[in-house]
Amino acid sequence: MNGRLTTHVLDVSKGKPAAGLRLQLFARDEEGAAVLLRDARTNEEGRLVEPLLDGSDFREGLYEILFWAGEYFAGGDAGGGGNGSERFLDLIPVRFRVCDAAVHYHVPLLVAPGGYSTYRGS
Repeated sequence: MNGRLTTHVLDVSKGKPAAGLRLQLFARDEEGAAVLLRDARTNEEGRLVEPLLDGSDFREGLYEILFWAGEYFAGGDAGGGGNGSERFLDLIPVRFRVCDAAVHYHVPLLVAPGGYSTYRGS
């Protein structure tokens, strides 16, 4: 099986998936320069229809997913339904290294207006 990169975003303040949350995937070099690989929004399940990366596009290296939490909680196009007083978080960068492009890397985000958590999932 070829490796792939996936994500899943849960809004723990509502106890449901974070539908419509914008995210961007960047490849980064060791000096920190970034190349945008993907710009997408989560579906009603808080996921993307396809992996962020898979097949020959998925390589070893340094990556960053930028989650647009402030926009989501403000409501806007994302449907977070929050208000300005809940906008503590804005952009959440999660930088990580892929050491084996032959396996599945899952980077979930648990988010609420006042904090977040992430981990390497399966």
